[in-house]
Amino acid sequence: MRATAVVTLRNEGAFLIEWLAHHKGVGFTDILALSNDCDDGTDAMLDRLAELGELHHLPNPGPHDGGIQFTGLKRADSHPAVTDADWLLALDIDEFVNIHTGDHTLDALLAALPDADAITLTWRVFGNCGVRDFADAPVTRSFNRAAPERMAWPWRIFMFKTLYRNKGAYAKLGVHRPRAPGPDAAEARWFDGSGRALEARYRTQGTFSHFGRPNYGLVQLNHYPLGAMESFILKRDRGRAVHGDHDLGLDYWTERNWCQIEDTSIRATDPLAAPHLARLRADPVLARLHAEAVAWRKARFAELMADEPNRALFGRLLLAPPARVIAPDDAQRLHAYTRAPDPK
Repeated sequence: MRATAVVTLRNEGAFLIEWLAHHKGVGFTDILALSNDCDDGTDAMLDRLAELGELHHLPNPGPHDGGIQFTGLKRADSHPAVTDADWLLALDIDEFVNIHTGDHTLDALLAALPDADAITLTWRVFGNCGVRDFADAPVTRSFNRAAPERMAWPWRIFMFKTLYRNKGAYAKLGVHRPRAPGPDAAEARWFDGSGRALEARYRTQGTFSHFGRPNYGLVQLNHYPLGAMESFILKRDRGRAVHGDHDLGLDYWTERNWCQIEDTSIRATDPLAAPHLARLRADPVLARLHAEAVAWRKARFAELMADEPNRALFGRLLLAPPARVIAPDDAQRLHAYTRAPDPK
């Protein structure tokens, strides 16, 4: 089986080795990485990893009509790592596939859902929870508190990414789900992360799971959108990959700083990632480039804090409490004014 994960990157070299080792460990045979406008050496790291045969590096220079990530995925559509794959998944560097069933690998997940043509991997959003300083430490160990499994607001907390069979039902990659459905999509069998068959409408639409019921029985997608407070300032500087014209601020932070539930389930994949992590760390060129990316982040944060808007935002992050679950009647009131479905 050939399974390809596609990721777009900019100035995220400090996190690359951990992310790559994890996804190789759980069973992705190919990684297609697209890079643009890197200042921290991420592109150099990707070149080195490509030389070592660890991934495929595809530059994604502008102009980025429709957004950086959309442009990158369009470029990826024709790459052999995509066209020749049996299964495809578009990811971000702050997302980690966390498989609960069997031996925690893709093979185990697919064996649990042998009839699936598409599996929705619902976000489990992990908050900042008071971590101020960026540290050169694994993301999956630094942040281990997350949103509850069930709550009624905000609905975007339960968005998903889609692992799907590359058999022609969908012609193009998409950020959250495959795009350009063809005639065969009418027969595609979609399942959620708890193994339940999904309604027919998911064959052509939908980007969030049923948020009134658990979705993580077999698999979840650990999502670390905030990181340390220092890293969030750098994320704001980098810009968003999809909505590039939207500045990151306290609104984004508030909806994602969930700290209610401890979740260390991803520790079960540590033995799978360990040999890949050791191999990657043993390469002296990668080690140097990683250290340079870490140093760049620290220096860039200091530069950004010379600007008042960044200082003001950092101060607000220090002041802001974690998100809290709102009362059911408040959630119902909000749903009355939105197109998101009622959480039943």
